[in-house]
Amino acid sequence: MRHVSGIVGMIALLFASAAPIAHAQEPPVRVRGTIDRMDGDLYVIKARGGSEMRVKLPDNVMIVSLVKASLADIKQGSYVGVAGMPQADGSQKALEVHIFPEAMRGTGDGHRGWDLQPSSTMTNGAVEQTAASANGQMLTLKYKDGEKKIIVSPDTPIVTYVPGEKSELKPGAPIFIAAATKLPDGTLQSPRVNVGRGVVPPM
Repeated sequence: MRHVSGIVGMIALLFASAAPIAHAQEPPVRVRGTIDRMDGDLYVIKARGGSEMRVKLPDNVMIVSLVKASLADIKQGSYVGVAGMPQADGSQKALEVHIFPEAMRGTGDGHRGWDLQPSSTMTNGAVEQTAASANGQMLTLKYKDGEKKIIVSPDTPIVTYVPGEKSELKPGAPIFIAAATKLPDGTLQSPRVNVGRGVVPPM
């Protein structure tokens, strides 16, 4: 099994601002869905919108498994990524929380737009403070350009990362690919994939 440091590039790609791939014919595509079937060396993905996407993965594909975590796993000083929705008071209501391994500290540091839902955001930073709130837990995330107050409700999905195995890529497995390249024939290719291990990747 790969050491956790082997997923550094993958997680950096997930939470940094999307950047164009050099010489790509099309902009990167995010894939959210479930593996429906395998067709030779292609994975046919049933996307969350109902469409089918055909993805080719190399033999040495980097696989990262997402596993369930909890609010109790988020400590002062933890480095996390939070997809959220802006609130009227300037805070963010968490849609999901990702707890980074220590080797990933600093990944994608900052606050930016994210495409999980219309108007959603992604905030990556260190937990400076935690406090109880009427709606769950209030996290203060500190990043290089500022800070955000994040409200995490008891039902917010919280995950962390472990190295994955190719055997996990099977029909019914929920996956997320941050940046697949679209080929002229419409097929997608990616050297990296996230797979839910007991959870659906919330990204």
